[in-house]
This record gives sequence, C-alpha cells and structure tokens, in this order.
Amino acid sequence: MMADGEKVLVRVPASTANLGPGFDTLGMALNLYAWIEMAAAERNDISLFGDELRGVPADESNLVFQVAQRVFREAGIRMPCLSIAMYSDIPLTRGLGSSASAIIGAMAAANALAGSPLTDDDMFQLATRMEDHPDNVGASLFGGIVVAQWDGERARKIRIEPPARLEVLAVIPEFHLSTEKARQALPGSVALKDAVFNVAGSSLLVAALAAGDLAMIRHAMRDALHQPYRAALIPGMRRILAEAPDHGALGAALSGAGPTLLALADAASCDKLRLERFMLGAFAQEGVAAKALWLKPDRGGVQILTSPGGNSTFIDNIRHIKGEVRA
Repeated sequence: MMADGEKVLVRVPASTANLGPGFDTLGMALNLYAWIEMAAAERNDISLFGDELRGVPADESNLVFQVAQRVFREAGIRMPCLSIAMYSDIPLTRGLGSSASAIIGAMAAANALAGSPLTDDDMFQLATRMEDHPDNVGASLFGGIVVAQWDGERARKIRIEPPARLEVLAVIPEFHLSTEKARQALPGSVALKDAVFNVAGSSLLVAALAAGDLAMIRHAMRDALHQPYRAALIPGMRRILAEAPDHGALGAALSGAGPTLLALADAASCDKLRLERFMLGAFAQEGVAAKALWLKPDRGGVQILTSPGGNSTFIDNIRHIKGEVRA
C-alpha cells in the first residue's frame, strides 16, 4: 500500500465497441483520454474538470469513487475516504466508452493505491461483471483491438495490434443517447440468416485486422444484428453506413450504442477532408449538429503516470502532460 498522502495519476483511453458486426465482442482503444488522480484522505473530496464531466456527481455516488471502493473490498482493505480529481476529453453517452474508461481508470488508480493486489485479469473480470460486456473495458484496459467473449461467469480475450496505417474518424452528434435506450431498440431474437451473416462478418473483420488486410475491411464491417434497429434513433446513420466507403472510408459503423458514427481509414490513401465533409454533411442534412475528430488506435491501454508534482494544481499537471503548457 502506498504511503499516506501519496497520489496516483492514471490516463485511460476511450474506446469504440462492435466495429459493425462484432456486437459485444470487439473493442478498440482510441487516443482520446481521461485522467484520474487518487489519494487516501481524511474526508472525501471529488473534483471534476472539463466540459465533458458537466453533470457528473461529485459525491460518493460518483462512479470512480464507487469502483475504487469495490477494488478495496476485493483487495480486503479499508480506505473509506478518498481525494479524487478527474479530467476527461471523452464525451459522455456518445458511444465512446466513457463509463468503461471511468471504471478502468478508477480500478487502475485504486489498485495502485492499494499496492497492486489485483492482476490485469482480475480487473478485466471485475470490470466485465460491472459492464456486462467485455469489449469497451477490455480495450481501455489492454489497448489496441480486443476480441473478447463473456459467458456470464468469465471473460476471455485476445488482443490484436492495430494495423500501422489504421486511423479513425469519429463524428459525434450533439445529442446524447443512453446505452439503455439503444439496447431497448433491439429485437429479442433474430433470423438465423442474420446471425450467420454477422458471424461471417465478424470473423472476416478480425482476420483482416490481424493480417493488416485493410482492403478487406469494407466487406467485413456490415451488420444485421443491431445497427439496422438503432438507425431510427440516429438521423443520417443509414446514409453514412451505406456511402462512407464511396467517400474514402475502409468501412463505417455505429460506435458502441451510438450516436457517434465512425469510419476506419487508411492513413496512406484516404482523402480525409472529403470523408469528413461527407459524414458531417450527412448529419447536417438531417438537421443534426456534429463535430469530427480524427483519432488513432491507442496501443497502451490504461497507464500509471508520473505527475509533474511541485506546487502545481491537478489541472495544471494535466495540461502539462497534454503539452498544452510549456515548462
């Protein structure tokens, strides 16, 4: 266990899940991050920074605090009061794994604070039980592309190193869509032909990503299990999925439960401006404001960082780490 007053600082990546056909089984970490600083304290003190955390509770109901306490219980120790500071660039309820990043970041920080009694697999199992699917938490924990299975008792995964030229365009509408609402749109059962279609697509997509065969991605990202049913919730989605490859994308998908739409692209050949204009324009035609972010796969997963320290504040430290402040 760390000495009293010592702080742990972690950086945890966002993630995208499903990648089209890999419903609840495929996840990829993205270089969009949240930072969590944690220390034992005499009383609870939770501070939240950044526009993306507006409306998040800053009391003991906070997810980061709740997850940290669960880690301590798993480790068999008591640390009832915590000082927590958090800054995030990950939009909430937009399909970019904000809750999974909070869970993994909290676990990593609390585990380090407790002397690292939990292994990475321990955290993976615990996080999967909390989320009830392993794709986002696996990606944020391990980085890269994670192919995972959850049978209700144990999660299993294989990590794939993302192809070197792979980039991601995330187009994020300015409205929220809860995972619960997006899941309610799904049918209770699907036709056998649709299930077979997705098994084939997901298998082909995993093979293409593992082999670095970017040209095959276009044929592998189509989905029949969840995207057709969720499209009614997101104006412009059907057009983007159908036409993005004609504007330079390798393929397009709903990111997690949405409403973010993402396109995979080959950095060596994609006309980025053309693809970005198309996706933003498809939303604009439906009266939906959106912003575009060009991202890359994060390859490292959650990281324990060394704080710049000194007398600087948490937010000054984060700006320094991000390169927004020059020493």
